[in-house]
Amino acid sequence: MKVCLLCTEIFAWGKYGGFGRSTRLLGKELARRGIQVSAVVPRRPGQRPVEELDGITVRSFLMHRPWEASALIRQSNADICHSQHPSYSTHLALRALPNSRHVVTFRDPKTTHDWMLELRSPTLNAARSALVWWYETFRVQASIRRADALATCAEHIASKVKRVYGDSLELRFLPSPIAVPENTPRKEKKPTVCFVARWDRRKRPELFFEIARLRPDVNFIAVGASADRRWDAELRSRYGGLPNVEMTGFLDQFADDSLAKVLDRSWILMNTASREGLPTAFLEALAHRCAVLSAVNPGGFTERFGYCVQDGDFASGLDQLLRNDTWAQKAQDGYAYVQANFELTSSVDKHIELYQQLLSGRLPEEHS
Repeated sequence: MKVCLLCTEIFAWGKYGGFGRSTRLLGKELARRGIQVSAVVPRRPGQRPVEELDGITVRSFLMHRPWEASALIRQSNADICHSQHPSYSTHLALRALPNSRHVVTFRDPKTTHDWMLELRSPTLNAARSALVWWYETFRVQASIRRADALATCAEHIASKVKRVYGDSLELRFLPSPIAVPENTPRKEKKPTVCFVARWDRRKRPELFFEIARLRPDVNFIAVGASADRRWDAELRSRYGGLPNVEMTGFLDQFADDSLAKVLDRSWILMNTASREGLPTAFLEALAHRCAVLSAVNPGGFTERFGYCVQDGDFASGLDQLLRNDTWAQKAQDGYAYVQANFELTSSVDKHIELYQQLLSGRLPEEHS
């Protein structure tokens, strides 16, 4: 079997996000099981046109020439083309390999309001965000209706997918692969809160640091960095002197276990973003028995496994989770949920099962 993964990134060459993290982990595990895996992604600085990464053949196109992906997809000669979120590359794959089977996993469906937030608080500049908007919307509606299977990476976003792309879509649950630790983590004795995300303006990391300033009795660990070097330097200059704040920089979970150790130590993952889908970091935090503190609440996920912040009051949310060790039960419930639904081996099994059913023409009629 040959599988080609289509994504906006692959968690390498300077671009590190949840889409790429899930794509790389899925591709790595598929390759480990003997499946021939390739990926087609936009090229990043320092990335060669063809690279080998964790058993994945990564082909890349210039970001301002996205149509070049068509030839790269054709080179993969894949039996399965799997879009890790619908995009213009989904459209190109359907044209390049019409006899292959095409799967789309929805990861972060965006409403018009969501796109406006992206454009108002871009990672680097509005032009880049506008290019991403075009890439994730042009020809997408027609493409997803031609795909052989549509899935959501988490059950909690299914209703939003239908709101954005149409109520008639038949969706199944194809979970993001999450490495669940075998051993129970040893938490810090002192309350410890972590932040694991890119330091983009949309992620609002300054809110995390302001809570740290208010709570000297709590330890705060900030994992990540910003692609905007000036913004990154400003944050480190403004908050780096706080005695209860640890700034680790970016931690590559494919290189070592530094990120896992941070999650093991932490009680709570704080997410301060103005908008999210269902971040992979949420699932990874729960796998390490961290509760979630966030203003985003996809399908009730945050309030079920942590605390959903209202009106930007993260301080009260933190108080609620720390009071009577509420965080601990929320974290335990979240761990059980991730173990049952997203565990790495089980998730990859479900992907392979779907691929095999598509190739044999035995796709079941079960939908989420």
